Amino acid sequence: MIAPELIHGRLIGAEELAAIDGLLKAHPHSSRRRISQELCRLWQWHSAAGVLRDMAARHLLAKLQARGLIALPPRRATGGRQQSRFTRPAGETQEPIACSLRQLQPLEFTLVAPRSEAANAFGYYLREHHYLGYELPIGLNLRYLVRDRAGRTLACLLLGAAAWKVGARDRFIGWSPAQREQRVNWLSNNTRFLILPHVRVPHLASHILGRLCRRIGADWAAKYQTPLVALETFVERDRFTGACYRAANWQRLGESAGRSRNDSAHRARVPVKDIYFFPLSKDWRQRLCGPICTGGKSDAAAARSR
Repeated sequence: MIAPELIHGRLIGAEELAAIDGLLKAHPHSSRRRISQELCRLWQWHSAAGVLRDMAARHLLAKLQARGLIALPPRRATGGRQQSRFTRPAGETQEPIACSLRQLQPLEFTLVAPRSEAANAFGYYLREHHYLGYELPIGLNLRYLVRDRAGRTLACLLLGAAAWKVGARDRFIGWSPAQREQRVNWLSNNTRFLILPHVRVPHLASHILGRLCRRIGADWAAKYQTPLVALETFVERDRFTGACYRAANWQRLGESAGRSRNDSAHRARVPVKDIYFFPLSKDWRQRLCGPICTGGKSDAAAARSR
């Protein structure tokens, strides 16, 4: 018996492992891609747009195999996901940018499209300069490059799926487990925020966060046809103060427990993180905590019409 663990937004315990094992036995000669697709269908695991979350399932299965919990079929020669390669953007310079915010405005927010020059630059900057590194995101996500009026890149922002369960956040929202399960995709997590190391501009970070909060709801709805009600982020306390989030009116809700979610014995310590939250509408609590229905479709439709 293993302690249930959240992996790629799914709570995986003994029951889920049994289901995966049954799927593997039922398809002994199938490819890993076929197995991941069948798992998505079994769990009705799809994006807000109805697309199977095949890559998320594939990564979940790979993690379970790495821990010795399942045995996947051998990787086929043409299958698998190759390591992403990012190259230095053409004309990239690290000439210091040290001036007032006013001298850089207006700032330009560029939504990063897959396999574009902006996507390469985005990956390169995060891979080179962010302490957590970067891999191509899986599932719901938006990526932004922020440039000044001269076209110089200043910052990168990555927004992805919200954490499935966070004690301080869930108590603050006040939603039930059923409401959280149905509406957690109405939240997004700011998983990466990088000001390039040669940029030294007072108040730039909080200004960027403010601009982000004013536009992301429309960008998210345009891409996924689903509402976005609030944002969250986790700030590693030993590295950062979170001052830019507070200056942008994000609310600190509490802190993480300082334990790894993979540690069933609660002995392994991990960095404590401050939990920040930003609602995108005045009626956010009513939307997240309102009545639910079994299908969930009427809730989403109602939220989109507000």
